[in-house]
Amino acid sequence: MPESDELIAISALQHYSYCPRQCALIYQEQTFTENVFTVRGRLVHERVDEPETRIEGDREIQTSVPLVSERLRLIGKSDVVEILPDGSLRPVEYKHGPRRRREHDDIQVAAQAICLEEMTGKQIAEGVIYHYSSRRRRIVSITPELRAKVEDITKSVRDLLRSGVMPPPADDPALCRGCSLKEACQPELVNSALRIRELAETLFEPDDMELAE
Repeated sequence: MPESDELIAISALQHYSYCPRQCALIYQEQTFTENVFTVRGRLVHERVDEPETRIEGDREIQTSVPLVSERLRLIGKSDVVEILPDGSLRPVEYKHGPRRRREHDDIQVAAQAICLEEMTGKQIAEGVIYHYSSRRRRIVSITPELRAKVEDITKSVRDLLRSGVMPPPADDPALCRGCSLKEACQPELVNSALRIRELAETLFEPDDMELAE
């Protein structure tokens, strides 16, 4: 169980934003299984897993860049860091699929930007999500609101891992459908048990219990 100042993986923020239970299963219970989506993601990341520096057009490309924030106690790496002609930096996160409807990918790249800022002293205005399947780049503005979400989720992840409590499954079939941990999580079974418990607790109102006594 992590101490309050233990380093937390940047990827844990992305998992927590997607589903707190998924985050707990991976980082608290050390549970991880693969499905077609995780295999595709792993194959995409193999392209940038080895540290390398190269020139592409007018920018320098650095791959597999280690990241750390002592202030937020975060650790991880950026798939790519672009150094633009004006010297500004831009973290790039590779994803195999299309843009997701939630912000978890944006939170991950924003956390990378915050780490880079602390490490280099340079202000970072934007990051990039590179969707490998469509070969499209999406700019992510590192706004004050997104920075605040990174800080809030970092605290939530730390509180979760310190507590040792397993959150309930997401009540969202769309999220569960693509999750590689669905079998370990058993969302339908757990949610059904929680609903039965809630129903049982409402069968007797407090006044009824007093009368029964």
